[in-house]
Amino acid sequence: MGQGKPGVIQRLYQRGLTRYWARNARKASETKLSTLRHQRERARKLRQHLNTLISVSESRLALPLVDSNAFHKPHGTDWAWRPSLWRRPLSRPGVASAPNREMLGDEVTLFHDCRVSELTMRQLRNTREADLAPFGLRLDVFRFDGSFLSLVIDLPQQAADGLRRNHVIRMDTIVELEKPLEIFARLNVKHGPNTEQIVRELPLNEKEIVVEFDLAYSKLNEKRVEKAWVDLIFEGPEMNQVILRDVTFSRRPRAEF
Repeated sequence: MGQGKPGVIQRLYQRGLTRYWARNARKASETKLSTLRHQRERARKLRQHLNTLISVSESRLALPLVDSNAFHKPHGTDWAWRPSLWRRPLSRPGVASAPNREMLGDEVTLFHDCRVSELTMRQLRNTREADLAPFGLRLDVFRFDGSFLSLVIDLPQQAADGLRRNHVIRMDTIVELEKPLEIFARLNVKHGPNTEQIVRELPLNEKEIVVEFDLAYSKLNEKRVEKAWVDLIFEGPEMNQVILRDVTFSRRPRAEF
């Protein structure tokens, strides 16, 4: 059975127990030492359980809810999405010495050309008050002998369905860096035999890290759109730790003037 609200009998018992300990506390200065010693032992055991309950409950209640898709969506948004890596726990939360094309979850893939991989990826639980995403992704880079490093996020089919040249695709993210580096986001949209690409640099020095891909400047064939994905490209990642606390996407029609 699930644990719901306490019944009448349980509430009466809890009130009686509270009165019992309140009365013992008031009379502690006058209680016989033998009785007081016994009460102290019982109170210590009770305090241990209460402290555990308080600690766990405060931690759980402070965390973002698992599977949360809550985030800011611009006015007119017709599609919005947070990848599952940032929403729910993975069955395999991390990988060390990650090889090229290593996937973490169903939507995120690591690409690199290192001869010897000293790269690790790990999903972590967000605990900060400012975090809306339940989980984050930590990427640790030690010695790096490759020429490129990127994370590819496959967008769901809903992102491609009905995609038009008057759409703007927006990416919001929260990034923590051990030391400065450049990160670029590249939107890729496959339409027939061609792939449109739009590249934006993440404004890591700004409070809100947002990039927008305006498809009006593309040569998108609206009738042949098949799929879309985003590359996050890391320039000079050696001996660095990157934490992506959140990554979200939204799509809206561009305002007409």
